[in-house]
Order: sequence, then structure tokens, then C-alpha cells
Amino acid sequence: MRRPLVFDLFHTLLDGADDERDRMIGEMAVAIEVPPLALVAAYHASWRERLVGWGVEETIRVLARRLGHDPTDAQVSRAATLRRSFARRTLDTATDATLTVLDRLRAEGHRLALLSNATAESAAAWPRSRLASRFDVVVFSCEVGLAKPDPEIYRRTAARLGVEPAACVFVGDGADGELDGAEAAGMTALRTTEHKDTDPSWNGPVIGGLGDLPALLGGAGGGRAAGEPVGSGGH
Repeated sequence: MRRPLVFDLFHTLLDGADDERDRMIGEMAVAIEVPPLALVAAYHASWRERLVGWGVEETIRVLARRLGHDPTDAQVSRAATLRRSFARRTLDTATDATLTVLDRLRAEGHRLALLSNATAESAAAWPRSRLASRFDVVVFSCEVGLAKPDPEIYRRTAARLGVEPAACVFVGDGADGELDGAEAAGMTALRTTEHKDTDPSWNGPVIGGLGDLPALLGGAGGGRAAGEPVGSGGH
């Protein structure tokens, strides 16, 4: 039986566009009349709050008020449009090569889940992305009120797949301690460095790109049993 695969999104299936995101936050700052560098700093400092529940407009209002400004509805609307547009553009960067790998894994019998620490605007943009149709299960932190590396969010993802966590292989770049969280929940964790070398201290299996997955997981010759190693990598 093929093992279910649980994928991170940003810096795993596509580039997270961190620099572009910060430039966009600077544009949001201009729209709501706060200092750009201050809004970028506030945005980063509030990552956990944003990932587990704030909507786009709420995020803008809360952070603006923390910086001493009460934006108008029109200003909030302009800033929110910038944020939503960025979310759509980022999801649109998934490459044909990545989609081909996901299609091959599904054709070989693997069920696929997405588990992402993501804000509301990314979750809203997801259904229109080319990635969406490739996944059997999708779990966004903003929708369940939990974020990686909390083991409970991995357990919920496995439950939606209809399996125990030990049956799953988690694939991610390592941001937010997600690899350790996957292991704590009982999953086999596999680090990818294709888009970003996020967690170089990780001492478990590593792949350079998603294209390595089909062969690593058994190719055409049957999947590994739960708990059996998926392969090894190095630093």
C-alpha cells in the first residue's frame, strides 16, 4: 500500500517569495499611511496570530493600530487588495514540473494532503490555483486555529486522510519547526531544499527537489510500509 504524503506549501511546492512579500507589505503601508519598515516588522512579529485566525482586513487594522494609526475603510480596502493579489500571484508560481511530480505520485497510488501555515488570503486563493486539484485533503492553519509544529495539526491531517500519523510521510522545507513537529506526531519527515535551505540543522532524510520523490518512495515497485525508512540524505 502506498503511503499518504503530506506536503508543506511555501518553499516546498513553490517559492514563498519572501522578498516580494516584504515589498508588498511596504506598499500596504503606504496605502494605510504608516511607515513601511514599521509595518514589515509588525507583520513578522505577528506571524502566529495571523496564521491561526486573523482575516485580511483584521490584520491590517490591528497592525495599523499597533503603529498608532486608525486607517479608513478605503485605506484598508486598498491594502487588502494588494495582499490578496500577492497571494494569488504566489500560488500561480507552481511550476509544471511540480505539478507533474504530484500527478505521478497520485497515479502511483499515493494520497496527497496539503498542510500549510497560511493566512486567510492564501486559503481563499487556493481553490483557483493549479495545485488545488492535486490534493485529497487540505489543512490551513488559519482555518483550524492551529499551526505547525503543534502535533495536533498533523494528527488532524492524518485523520482527514483516514490513517494514523505513522502511515504518513511529511515533506517540507523545515520552516516553523515543521519537521520536528511531524516526527513528534508520529509521521516520517523528509526535508526538501529545492526552494530554500531553511533548516540545515535537520539530520533526517533530505531531497534536493520534489522530482526525487517517486524513486525515493519506491518508484513503480510498491510503497514502503508505515515506519519503514523512506531513504536517506545528507548535508
